[in-house]
Amino acid sequence: MCKTNIIFRRAVEADLYAIVKMLADDPLGVAREVPEEPLVNAYWDSFRAISADENQLLVVAVHRKTIVGTMQLCFLPGIARTGMWRGQIEAVRVLKKYRNTGLGRRMLYWGVERCKERGCGLVQLTTDKKRTKAHHFYSSIGFIASHEGYKLRLC
Repeated sequence: MCKTNIIFRRAVEADLYAIVKMLADDPLGVAREVPEEPLVNAYWDSFRAISADENQLLVVAVHRKTIVGTMQLCFLPGIARTGMWRGQIEAVRVLKKYRNTGLGRRMLYWGVERCKERGCGLVQLTTDKKRTKAHHFYSSIGFIASHEGYKLRLC
C-alpha cells in the first residue's frame, strides 16, 4: 500500500489538524491531546515556533494527498562527545490504516538520512515504556535502548 507514492515534506499550517489527530489516535495520546476544531492556540504557537527554528523539522508523510504519518526531527548541538550534533526523533505516528505496511520504517530511515545530512553523529529517540511494540520496532531498525530516560512534568 505505501511502498510507492509516499512523499515526505515539511509540514505546513494546513497539516496541523491531521497531525494532532494522529497524535491523539492511540491509548496514550487520547489522554494528552485535544483534536478538536478549532485547535487550541498552544498547538498553533508550537507549530509556528517549530517552523521558525532552523534546528526543527516537523515532517508529514503524504500518500495521494492524505497525511498518513508524522514525526518531528530536532537537531541538537552539544559540547559533549567532542561537540557532536545529535538528531532527536520525536512524536512518530502513522495513521492506523497504514500501520504495519513499512511506512514507519521508511519514515525513520528518511529521518535518519536528514540527521546525517545535518552532520549529526548520533540519532536518539524516546518512547513511552508502555509502548512495547514500538520498542521492538525501534530495535529492529538498529536503535539500542542504551539509556534510562527521566521526565519532570512542569504543568
